[in-house]
Amino acid sequence: MAVDEGVAPAAQTGEGGTVHRLKPNAIGLLGVVFMAVATAAPITAMTGNVPFMVSAGNGIGAPASYLVAMVVLAIFSVGFTSMAKHITSTGAFYGFISYGLGRTIGLASGLLATFAYVVFEPALIGIFSTFATETLQDQTGVDVPWWAFAVLMLAINATGTWFGVSVAEKLLVVLLATEVTILAAMAISVALHGGGPDGFSLDPVNPVNAFHGTSAGLGLFFAFWSWVGFESTAMYGEESRNPKKIIPKATMISVLGVGVFYVFVSWMAISGTGEANAVKVATENPLALFFGPTEQYVGHWAVDVMQWLMITGSLACGMAFHNCAARYMYALGREGVLPSLKNTLGRTHARHGSPHIAGLVQTVVTALLLIAFWAAGKDPYTGTYVLLAILGTMAILVVQAVCSFAVLAYFRKHHPESRHWFRTFTAPLLGGVAMLAVVALLVSNMGAAAGGESGSLVLKATPWLVALVAATGIGYAQYLKRRSPERYLLLGRTVLEETKER
Repeated sequence: MAVDEGVAPAAQTGEGGTVHRLKPNAIGLLGVVFMAVATAAPITAMTGNVPFMVSAGNGIGAPASYLVAMVVLAIFSVGFTSMAKHITSTGAFYGFISYGLGRTIGLASGLLATFAYVVFEPALIGIFSTFATETLQDQTGVDVPWWAFAVLMLAINATGTWFGVSVAEKLLVVLLATEVTILAAMAISVALHGGGPDGFSLDPVNPVNAFHGTSAGLGLFFAFWSWVGFESTAMYGEESRNPKKIIPKATMISVLGVGVFYVFVSWMAISGTGEANAVKVATENPLALFFGPTEQYVGHWAVDVMQWLMITGSLACGMAFHNCAARYMYALGREGVLPSLKNTLGRTHARHGSPHIAGLVQTVVTALLLIAFWAAGKDPYTGTYVLLAILGTMAILVVQAVCSFAVLAYFRKHHPESRHWFRTFTAPLLGGVAMLAVVALLVSNMGAAAGGESGSLVLKATPWLVALVAATGIGYAQYLKRRSPERYLLLGRTVLEETKER
């Protein structure tokens, strides 16, 4: 498919249709990295996941879980980035898998990825609203209902997407930098003091300890969960400068940079608390695992700051996922998966080159999901956040596994001259098998991960909802193949090869 190189004008495709282009050259390497890392939400991953990993997962081996997850995701990324050097598409997984395993599996994967990012935004709004309500009450005594913060975040996300990726990038840079700074301040302070009550020990980073504890599988799952969104680097390819180089670099930086940071910060939080006391502290007062060392080694002011940055961190994460969902909707829309979508979801803003209509649709869907969970009496944190995060995580992990196998097929069929024993065979094969193992970890630990919502109908329906979305994609692709073959041929084919689309 051909597109114009302008901001957002339509251009002729090989089939006589039109495609609206996202704004090219709008974001550089650091911008892509910040957008991807924001979806991982470091401060939320640390303060939310690590205490649970320590108390109910692999105990003081939580940092080792991050080490293991980093290695697995790095192996996955080798194949992922090899494909990114050949294919650039805002549909990312949708385009990759369509070229590797065919249009039918590609559409199923595209719908699954879209579904995941769509539900991640209301999940993050749930935790953002909870953090904001509780922090404002604790520090000022002002009581504001959670839904007021939900409306605020909806408005911020919609506005950011409307004005384009460069606006969102600038805001996310500030928000992400502050949360990383406060976590680093705690970790470095503990390190400079020679550790906590028990000093330094290498036990927390011994990979063997990732597989010990009350529930090692649960701990490992939460470690992988902490990276969800790193793969979003690929969807900014069409808007980045020199995507063939930027996207592979940004992906590896997101995996390895975030991984080293997670290992170090979680290790120092456990060390600062004291290894002998860490499990007890994490069980009785989860946030004390971070607030305790922060207050002792940095100061009380830093605890107050950390509470506010937990709010802005979840805001940044939700904003990044809103951008992801809008771009996947746009990618499906511009190909006319449904004829009515081409001039709605598939349009870009004439001035900003943004997927503005897709962004508004995502805002409406998010609002409806929040209203539904509110009407069902679900708590915005323990209900909305937990249940939707598990649902979205299962969907995206399945897509990641399928993508690894798509890499194998893509290089065998399309670029045999570029095949490499490790980059295009061993790494994606190992990555795919490992990601399937992570999906199995999630399925076997869903109840524990959901906590008080373990009996929820939404949780019980999660695997079936994921299967239903995938089956819908497969069924609809086969319908198009028989009834509208010209539209079937377009599935997953709006991609940039070198500097031109085909």
